[in-house]
Parts: sequence; structure tokens; C-alpha cells
Amino acid sequence: MSGGGAPSTDVGDVAGLKVTIVAASWHDVVMNGLLGSASAYCREVGVDAAVVRVPGAFELPIVARACALTGVDAVIALGVIIRGGTPHFEFVCEATTSGLTRVALDTGVPIGFGVLTCDDETQALDRAGLPGSSEDKGREAAHAALATALVLRGIPTP
Repeated sequence: MSGGGAPSTDVGDVAGLKVTIVAASWHDVVMNGLLGSASAYCREVGVDAAVVRVPGAFELPIVARACALTGVDAVIALGVIIRGGTPHFEFVCEATTSGLTRVALDTGVPIGFGVLTCDDETQALDRAGLPGSSEDKGREAAHAALATALVLRGIPTP
């Protein structure tokens, strides 16, 4: 498990940022951890994030795009894709990742990528930010989205 080299989660002045968390519904325990830790991080830094639930990871890009077009400053996308015995895993991982990247590039709204792509449920639980988890990818995705929104806000105009 990586975890090494992670940046500090101190984000700076996020006053006034509008944020939406888009969270998949598959794998309740893992998703509750990711969503709980992303929401807690937002509250901790003073951001009131709206939450929108979608059926699965594949639906994250279209709903993230819809949220981005409402004028939010950042979207946090959370999901879990666990490898099975068919190529379905690769297709969903690729579509979700490419879709969320496209949303960010097409809209200019940062997307915090909190989509776990794991070989099994144990790996997902280790990354879910639950008591006993070794990593907290929900918190990390929230930090990345907010920090990137601040970077974009601070880019000087010529």
C-alpha cells in the first residue's frame, strides 16, 4: 500500500468555495467510509458540500459534469470498483477515469478522484477511511479538489 509521499491536507482559505460530492452506491461499507471522510474533511476546513448519490462508478462522470455546470468550484467523485472474473472491471475503470478526466478538462472544474479500483474488498476497506483503515482516500480526494480549486482561483491573469 502506498500512502508514502502524500501531501499535507492543510488547504488554505477555502471560504466561499462551492463543492459537490458525487458518490456511487455500490459497496455500502466502503462508500460510507469514503463519503463520511470526504464530508468530514469539507466540514473541518469550513466548506458545506452538497452530496449527490448515483447508482455506480460508471455514472459518476455524467453527474459530475452536470454538477460542474451548475457553477460549483469543485466536485469530489467517490466510488468503488472491485475486480471480478470478467473484463468488466477494466471497462468500468477506464470509462470512469476517462470520463472524470474529460469532465475536468471540458468544464475547468477540478474533480477530486476518490474512485477505488481494487482487486478485492479487503483492499477497498484498507483505503476507505474507516476505523482500522490504513488510508483515507475520501479525505485525500476532498483535499485534492479543494486545493486545485484554490490553485485555479489564484492563477494570475495577464
